[in-house]
Amino acid sequence: MQLPRMAKAEQLYDQPEVKDIVVKIHAELAVRKLKDRVKSGQRIAVTAGSRGIADIPVIIKAIVDELKAIGAEPFIVPAMGSHGGATPEGQIEVLHSLGITEESVGAPIEASQEVEVIGSLEGGVDVYLSRVALNADGIFVVGRVKPHTDFKGEIESGLLKMMAIGLGNQKGAEMIHWHRYDGYHRILPEAGKLIAEKTNIVMGLALLENAHHKTAEIYALLPEEFYEQELVLLEKAKDLLPRLPFKEIDVLVVEEIGKNISGVGMDTNVTGKFWMPKEYDPRAPEIKKIAVLDLTEETHGNAIGIGLADVTTRRAFEKIDYHQTYVNCLTQGSGETGKIPPFLANDHDAIATAIRISGPINPSDAKVIRIRNTQELEHIYISEALVKELQNNPELQKKLRLVSELKEMQFDVMGYLAR
Repeated sequence: MQLPRMAKAEQLYDQPEVKDIVVKIHAELAVRKLKDRVKSGQRIAVTAGSRGIADIPVIIKAIVDELKAIGAEPFIVPAMGSHGGATPEGQIEVLHSLGITEESVGAPIEASQEVEVIGSLEGGVDVYLSRVALNADGIFVVGRVKPHTDFKGEIESGLLKMMAIGLGNQKGAEMIHWHRYDGYHRILPEAGKLIAEKTNIVMGLALLENAHHKTAEIYALLPEEFYEQELVLLEKAKDLLPRLPFKEIDVLVVEEIGKNISGVGMDTNVTGKFWMPKEYDPRAPEIKKIAVLDLTEETHGNAIGIGLADVTTRRAFEKIDYHQTYVNCLTQGSGETGKIPPFLANDHDAIATAIRISGPINPSDAKVIRIRNTQELEHIYISEALVKELQNNPELQKKLRLVSELKEMQFDVMGYLAR
């Protein structure tokens, strides 16, 4: 099959960015009077999740330094539900892959899967919390506010989710996900509010990212403000979210997926492929087929989300850690995200197959987009059919510009894309 020629294009974003992370965090914590909420000698648990949040080692270290300046004794507690194979060792390994180590942030990491029930919600939903965090004198919650990849609601990913699912470890995450059909939109914020009421949450740091995967805004929040402020911040996050510039796509080629990219490997807000029934994002494109070529190194074999692809490669298949993948997807309550699609010999065959099964179209006329991952969308590759669409659409030209000529896709002797 003759694959379509592709051109490199750049999305034109004009978005905010925090230039000095440390200075901004110092100012936020000073305004919210962190020194009045933490006493010298107190042990404070600082949460760290499994996502590849922009600048996260710098952010965690800045918080640790501020707590130390007060005389507190901060330590890092993994807050990632079942990720890392639901083991302390696996979760520490995840943090290390994100650049969060005792040396880089200046505080020890204390990991455990032990939890305690701190209360129950209507409908019999027990709310669990990490025993390590509970035994601390206070908890400092760090989280990125963004649209969730599983469901839509007033509250999605953010500080409340970090508390309800992240700090709940495997048991707590499983309980919340188990009741997902009762309404994530109700259970998740209620669980987060219960934790804020029954534990010593000293403060939270809410992070927003721009479409360049850089820190856009930082807000220090008091626990009683989490809910109301997340309502506002989520709407901002939706506007900042990177998206694909075309509404109709035959094939999306995703070079890599992983837990450091998204909770389900690739952001469903970008692809429009939600595994939860009836979930839908009107701003997402219509994509006929998705080809996933590889797993990120940072995902450590966790291939959750591979089931949302239509085809993949033998290379990706051979990297799968089935224990990590199945613990994660079954805790989430979805077998679908862990299903393995047909895997082809190499990138060339995976892309060609995705085009072939996308419908009765001439391959050279296929609308194909190639991206590195769903987090990095500033530079993308678009096929000749989409180049023509761009050239005939003045409004689209305000958002996207070509930075190369159309070229044949280049593969090495093994059939893998030359990157």
